[in-house]
Amino acid sequence: MKKNHTNHNKITTFDVVNNTILLLVALICVYPFLYVFFVATSNGTYLQRGEVSFLPKGFNLEAFKYILGSSKFNVWTGLRNSFIYTIGGTIVSIAFTYVTAYVFSRERIKCRFFLMGAFIVTWVFDAGIIPQYIIYNKLGFIDNPWVMIIPGAINTQFLIITKTFIEGIPKELEEAAFVDGANDWTILTKVFLPLSKTILATIGTFYAVSIWNQYLIPQIYLKSDNLKVIQQVLKEVVITDAGASTAFKNVIIGDVTLNQQNLKSAAIFIAMLPIVLVYPFVQKYFKKGIMIGAVKG
Repeated sequence: MKKNHTNHNKITTFDVVNNTILLLVALICVYPFLYVFFVATSNGTYLQRGEVSFLPKGFNLEAFKYILGSSKFNVWTGLRNSFIYTIGGTIVSIAFTYVTAYVFSRERIKCRFFLMGAFIVTWVFDAGIIPQYIIYNKLGFIDNPWVMIIPGAINTQFLIITKTFIEGIPKELEEAAFVDGANDWTILTKVFLPLSKTILATIGTFYAVSIWNQYLIPQIYLKSDNLKVIQQVLKEVVITDAGASTAFKNVIIGDVTLNQQNLKSAAIFIAMLPIVLVYPFVQKYFKKGIMIGAVKG
């Protein structure tokens, strides 16, 4: 027994090579995010000389202060709206998806396959932007913040994953609850829901990332400045104003020079940071939930 235990803990050449490759892949994935931060926190003088390749030079946070403190960028409005849409939309999407998946997973629902097929058909065959715009206009979604929440409340892919998870919960639990006089709502909330933290965290993460990164829908349907999301603000800061050469002129604050690269990178980092910070809190559920389709499918 002792010999087997020793062999089991022995580090092999495969382990070294595998871990080295994984470390390199991780660095490659993380580097763009770090580089944006390093550029944002470097003195613009060093950037103009091309001297910043990894670590920042002349470290400072003036670019962030300038972007967040300037009224012409409306960053705070974009962040506020994105937080509201993301939090509200994620809660609504999780609730709608989970309840619908529960209904579709019940064998006693005779038309469940037809309804599931309808979801799949509309998922595969998208009507396109013009018909969508006509429908949204008739429903009153133009310049309406609910356009960020209601139309995408149920993603068919996440619905299938959630349905698969619920079908994997032992039927004996449901049968025992029925014997005790529980109805569907009680079973859903008191029996199934506590067992579904993994799948809820998984689809919740995907929904949150999708809503936070959404650009096309708000760009088409949200016209008022006070409804715009951070991605629209980012586009105006990084592309529109830079192209017009009006917003990004060199700014000198004390002994720090801020140029286009500093300010663009600061805006991009601000837009990325909130959603990146969410992952560490849900990763233990996320890693389990992401394998559900492969294990149970």
